[in-house]
Amino acid sequence: MDQMKVGKFIAECRKKRGLTQMQLAEKLNITDRAVSKWENGKAMPDSGIMLDLCEELQISVNELLSGEVINMEAYNVKAEENLLEMKRQKEEADKRLLRLEWVIGYTSSITFMVLIFIASFIEMQSWMRIALIVFGFITFMIGMHNALRIEQTAGYYECAKCHHKYVPTYQSVLFAMHSGRTRYMKCPNCNEKSWNRKVISK
Repeated sequence: MDQMKVGKFIAECRKKRGLTQMQLAEKLNITDRAVSKWENGKAMPDSGIMLDLCEELQISVNELLSGEVINMEAYNVKAEENLLEMKRQKEEADKRLLRLEWVIGYTSSITFMVLIFIASFIEMQSWMRIALIVFGFITFMIGMHNALRIEQTAGYYECAKCHHKYVPTYQSVLFAMHSGRTRYMKCPNCNEKSWNRKVISK
C-alpha cells in the first residue's frame, strides 16, 4: 500500500469537499495533526476510523486504500489487490513480532541469570542480594509474559490432525507442552490434541 499515494488522495478528496484539515479532524474527533500525517504519507488512518473518514470524503474504503477513484469495472480487481497487500503486510508484521519474541525471551533470561550470578558470588549485604534476585525474577516473568503474548497473537497455529489454522487463547499457549514454537494443544475445529506448529499465513 502506497502511503504517499493514499495521503495525496485524502488531501484531494478533502479539498474537493471544501474542508480544511482542522474541519475534517473535528468531524472525526481527532487532531488536525493526525490528518496532516495521513496527507504527508507518514501514517495510515486506523481501521476504526476508516469508515467515518470515507463517509466524510464520500469515497469507498477500497478507493481509500487504493489512493484513487475506481471505476466499477476495476473495482473487484482493486479490492482483491488491496486484500492481498493487507495480508502481505500482516505477514511481514507477524514475522517482525516473532523475531522480537526471541530477543525479549533471550534478553530477559540472560538478565535473570546474570543477576542471580551476581547475587550468589559477589559480596554484598543481604537486602541487596534479595533485591537483585527479586528484580531478576520480575524482569524474567515480565519478559516471558510479553514473549508468550507475541507468540500467541502473531501468525497462527496449524493443527497436525485437520490442518485448521487458528489463534489460540493465551491460557492454552501458557499451559501447553512445547518444543520451540510447536505446542501440544487442542484444536478448536476437530477437538483433537496434537502438536500444533506456528505458521505465518492462513
